[in-house]
Amino acid sequence: MALVDMRDMLYHAYENSYAVGAFDLVSLDFLEAVIEAAEQCRAPVILSIAEPHFAHYDFELMLPAVEAAARRASVPVAVQLDHGRSLDSVIRAIRLGVNGVMIDASDLSLPDNIKATREAVAIAHACGLPVVGEVGYVGGEEGEGAEQHPGETALTVPSEARVFVERTGVDFLAVSIGTVQGRAKQRTRLDFPRLKQIRKLVDVPLVIHGGSGLNEDQFRRLTAAGVAKINYFTALSDVAAQTMRARMKQARDGSFTDLKRGVKDAIREEVIRCLRLWGTAGRAAEVLSRCRPQSPVEYLLLFETPGLEAAERRALLLRARQVLDGLPGVRETFAGDIVEAAGRYRHLLRVRFTSEAAAESFPEHPDWKAFRRRYLQPRLGEQRSVNCRAIDAPLSGEPEGGLALTLLPAGGESPRY
Repeated sequence: MALVDMRDMLYHAYENSYAVGAFDLVSLDFLEAVIEAAEQCRAPVILSIAEPHFAHYDFELMLPAVEAAARRASVPVAVQLDHGRSLDSVIRAIRLGVNGVMIDASDLSLPDNIKATREAVAIAHACGLPVVGEVGYVGGEEGEGAEQHPGETALTVPSEARVFVERTGVDFLAVSIGTVQGRAKQRTRLDFPRLKQIRKLVDVPLVIHGGSGLNEDQFRRLTAAGVAKINYFTALSDVAAQTMRARMKQARDGSFTDLKRGVKDAIREEVIRCLRLWGTAGRAAEVLSRCRPQSPVEYLLLFETPGLEAAERRALLLRARQVLDGLPGVRETFAGDIVEAAGRYRHLLRVRFTSEAAAESFPEHPDWKAFRRRYLQPRLGEQRSVNCRAIDAPLSGEPEGGLALTLLPAGGESPRY
């Protein structure tokens, strides 16, 4: 399992002056190519799912494939939501398996940007996940980038960057220093003095959007100035399109699969070029040793409902599931009867959380506290709650291959259900 904490990953890059690539995906060809490139280079990588691309695929179908690829990879991998446009997008992405989010309110006024980002940080941090915020605005000039990111670019004001980081608590800061979304009309000129000033005022890893089209010297200067993550898509899209156009000339009557032959190879080679250029190649082992694994945690509540009829019990469990499904960090719920009751417990509530932090924080969520106080406590009889982790999940501070179970008493001290 190589899905790791994105904060740990990027702080390693920040402290060692290299950048991790966050490659936006629009198909399985992109996904497989990025993973193959990272494994070939022994490099950490971020698989990026950008909200502006949701028009090209079903997010709820795509993300399970991305998570599965991350978990079976032999190199450190993180999965992020890129350019999330709302709190609903952030909550939905966390529920579906990302372990880092970027909330993009950069087109708003600074006070509104701070407010929206702070709310996203509160949700993500309660789930143990890091957040990228953005100050300044990176607009597009040509093609898809211009359509998805309209308007004029606004460079990041260093003093505003400091205020933004202090008031939001973001883990990483995306800055605008002259890059463009999509294709640039002319050679991109970066404002390195501005970047240097931002770094003096802001002590968090920096992020660049619009990485396509920059040259080797620019990338070298970016990583030396505190840029730890580079978002990259347009160049991958262009090499994929160029490959398909060349195939059309060679196989005018070819099938769809004929025409896209070679696309994955072309994307992989471009990713390999970037990983080597940004100093990421060969870092997998040291990054893996520094990163905490990202693994789901399950919570079980075994209980009795004395005096409740079957219909009342069903209504109670359905209501519990409804409340839990609305909480950030809850990935899956199950409620039902134990077919072969063990001892005196005949009912079960199971909750799968995105992380240990999410499992620890959910008892204090106001919606769950209100439901527990009004509906659960008056109706439940004896109960046991259990927190459990998969047998192959490494435990913090313990050897790999353990099982964590916490049994809480039914009487006396109240269980944290």
